[in-house]
Amino acid sequence: MKYDNIEQIAVIGTGVIGASWAAYFLARGLRVSAWDPAPGARARLREAIDAHWPTLIRIGLTAGASRDALTFHDTLDAALAGADFVQESGPEREDLKQDLFRKMDAALPSSVVIASSSSGLLMSRVQSVCTHPERVVLGHPFNPPHLIPLVEVIGGERSSQAAIDTAMQFYRAIGKRAIHVKKEVKGHIANRLQAALWREAIHLVDTGVASVADIDDAIAYGPGLRWAAFGPFVNLQLSGGAGGIAHMLEHLGPPIESWWADLGEPVLTDDLKARIAAGVDAELAGRGNAELEAQRDAVILGILAGKA
Repeated sequence: MKYDNIEQIAVIGTGVIGASWAAYFLARGLRVSAWDPAPGARARLREAIDAHWPTLIRIGLTAGASRDALTFHDTLDAALAGADFVQESGPEREDLKQDLFRKMDAALPSSVVIASSSSGLLMSRVQSVCTHPERVVLGHPFNPPHLIPLVEVIGGERSSQAAIDTAMQFYRAIGKRAIHVKKEVKGHIANRLQAALWREAIHLVDTGVASVADIDDAIAYGPGLRWAAFGPFVNLQLSGGAGGIAHMLEHLGPPIESWWADLGEPVLTDDLKARIAAGVDAELAGRGNAELEAQRDAVILGILAGKA
């Protein structure tokens, strides 16, 4: 199936994120050519796609979608041949990204957009080694990409508006909730918001305010439920009653500012990291990641169905 003349996707790097992307692209009826130099990557990719497929069936496959539309290649150039769009999900190291993007840029027609899944690197730095930096953008998914709709699209200093528009239109066409981040910042939007919450959660553990399990419950059974429906600003609108967000900020602004002034700045010492890990182990009581992922996916599928 074609989306704005995009029919074949090169997935470069097939770890957790790349494999999830590959499964999603296949589910949308696209052809996927993949490459990853790690030993055993071919088999792990097939296993990951098979594991993700039941969830994608529940979401709904595009007509003609098939796992057989995947090819895995032994070389980067072979995986890039014929690609209409590239989704790169290699290691989160600037030097490795630059080397990889230099090679991809040399191998591809200048019209093909190269999008990176990087969770924190700046595209201005990555694209600086390319002959055609204008076609390099960030297309950062939220893990796991085959399930979570969000994609953050960001251009570097030399990215063209055409490349940004192509990425935005493509992601939206295949069912993603693409947002355009207008300025490069470390961690982009969603990860910065998460980092702010993680900092205070870790501070509360560090200072003995609450256990790891209680902090998880405070979010999962409190504001996390509201955040699943609407973002922070719309929730503030509802908190303000008839007066909306303007009333809320006027009357509760000073208390909120006092909370900001009291937020912690924890340091991840070895002792604190060990205490957090022990707290998670106690909370999970022997449940493994496979069980947790299945529970997470079931809840998210229910939420997405409600939001639809």
